[in-house]
Amino acid sequence: MSRCAKHFAPTKKLRRTGFLLCLCVLLSGCGSLSSNGPAPSTFVTTGSMGFSYSGHTATPLNTGEVLIQGGAWGLGVDPNVLNGNGNPTTVTVPEPGCELYNPLSGVFSTCAELQAPRYYHTATLLQNGKVLIAGGFTLRAGVPPTSLFFQPTAEIFDSVLGVTSTGDLNTPRADHTATLLNSGMVLIAGGEDATGNFLGSAELYDPTRGTFISTGSLNVSRAFHTATLLNNGMVLIAGGESSANSAGSSAVMISSAELYDPATGKFTLTGSLNTARAVHTASLLNNGTVLFAGGVDANGGTSDSAEIYDPATEQFAPRGSLSTGRSDHTATVLNNGSVLIAGGKGSAVLNSAELYNPATGLFTTIPASLNTARYSHTATLLMNGKVLLAGGNGATPSGPNTYALSSAELY
Repeated sequence: MSRCAKHFAPTKKLRRTGFLLCLCVLLSGCGSLSSNGPAPSTFVTTGSMGFSYSGHTATPLNTGEVLIQGGAWGLGVDPNVLNGNGNPTTVTVPEPGCELYNPLSGVFSTCAELQAPRYYHTATLLQNGKVLIAGGFTLRAGVPPTSLFFQPTAEIFDSVLGVTSTGDLNTPRADHTATLLNSGMVLIAGGEDATGNFLGSAELYDPTRGTFISTGSLNVSRAFHTATLLNNGMVLIAGGESSANSAGSSAVMISSAELYDPATGKFTLTGSLNTARAVHTASLLNNGTVLFAGGVDANGGTSDSAEIYDPATEQFAPRGSLSTGRSDHTATVLNNGSVLIAGGKGSAVLNSAELYNPATGLFTTIPASLNTARYSHTATLLMNGKVLLAGGNGATPSGPNTYALSSAELY
């Protein structure tokens, strides 16, 4: 059974339908910022990326720039995978490109490309200022039975030296999480493997040796989950998608959560989410609690629910509702402690945004809308307090199809 036939969960459709239907859009040109910047609670366009990206990563560097890497931007053809008419199947093309966003000029510029094109990988800023890029998908055209290849490789981006190889993952994976621990090591957890199975394995990247080592296993195999470093140094893994049965022939959204203890290398179950969810967001608030919002629920619908995890009690409690149900959106903790929820996908691709107020527990719709409706985009808090929203999938004006975006905007 093919990977696509085996897995039909809504999260996969939300994330990958945009790829399978995406248009090869190449937009160039850069814009400059107004000297005054955006007014409060408004979205303004900024420079465009050289390519259209979805499934990419955006990493804030110590220089204040934002590193954009990987993602998929167009269409290719795999001659070994035929459609119902006997013609080669179109597949998404991963992008090896690299771009740096300069907040002072509002311009994206090219940088050292990845050695291995990939999307739905992870990118983690290390304590030494370098960036670890790990796992993800790539295109394996001409190699049956599938056009997707799960990257076992990892690379290091250095603003001076460019991109260099580092040790390989113990398990090739995509749709996983990567969390920088207080020790400087990086926890890689869950995801999917080349056979389409959800993973319960985890591993640690040691930047001093440049190698990955195995650590304890998750209690529940999962992908499309979240991982949040808590103030006590532990990592909260929550929600996601997992197998409905031991054969792994179908997938379900899950409500379970677990804690990783770096001191013991073990995962232990903690309180469960009130709403099973995947492709949601998890935001560490200034008071040490974690806000969970939106996602795809157990019924395959887009959720507007939100809840708070309290590390002191290890319990989740409902906390207000989003003004609009959304998945594949972004959530960014602003300098004032509020949380910007932007874009995503509901019954359509969304251009709306809202703010969560931790003091009141309420979500308030922002009157101003995004300039471009988008999902599977990135949102990065800049040193100047603004938020850069970049790329993702947008909707075609005349129908349900989506395409990868090159545009970016600032909140």
